[in-house]
Amino acid sequence: MSKKKLAIFTIIIAIILDQIIKIYVKTHFVLGEEVVVFDWFRIHFTENNGMAMGFEFGGKSGKLFLTLFRLVAVSAIIYWLVQNIKKKVHNAVIIAISLIFSGAIGNIIDSIFYGVIFNHPRHEVATLFPETTDGKLFFGKVVDMFYFPIWEGTLPNWFPFIGGEPYTFFQYIFNPADAFISVGVVLLFIFSKQAFPKEENV
Repeated sequence: MSKKKLAIFTIIIAIILDQIIKIYVKTHFVLGEEVVVFDWFRIHFTENNGMAMGFEFGGKSGKLFLTLFRLVAVSAIIYWLVQNIKKKVHNAVIIAISLIFSGAIGNIIDSIFYGVIFNHPRHEVATLFPETTDGKLFFGKVVDMFYFPIWEGTLPNWFPFIGGEPYTFFQYIFNPADAFISVGVVLLFIFSKQAFPKEENV
């Protein structure tokens, strides 16, 4: 498989998988509903207006800015990917950049379209392509569902900042797109020599 085909295949599979899972959760779960798969792994449906781990920019203008920033970022990522394909870098680097691009696109789809392709009931599951919706283009919320509360307890008092207080590890809820970005970053770290080769002195 050529590096171009590898990138396209990775991107298509990752985006489709991301959207299938998000659409299934949004159309089968009530917001806040949780299913315990294992004690340390749960499907917990939540949504956010902003970035990973619940960070947000304030108000509608902040939400719009974040979406537009993501669009600029993916343009830079696709340029980076094309340049690496031309350089014929290691396949792991191609997969890594493709996963980061796919994750960014996955969350952009939520932000741009989910406000208008779903309705937004408070205590019922959402409907895909409803007859009417009160949402707006570019103001959709990102769907999250993967929750890994591996450990819950109280940390020792000597622990910096959060010692003596109840704590959950890992407390953040994320989605497949976030996972793809994280895996991509880890791959880039592992294959950093191939991804960021040092220029030889002439």
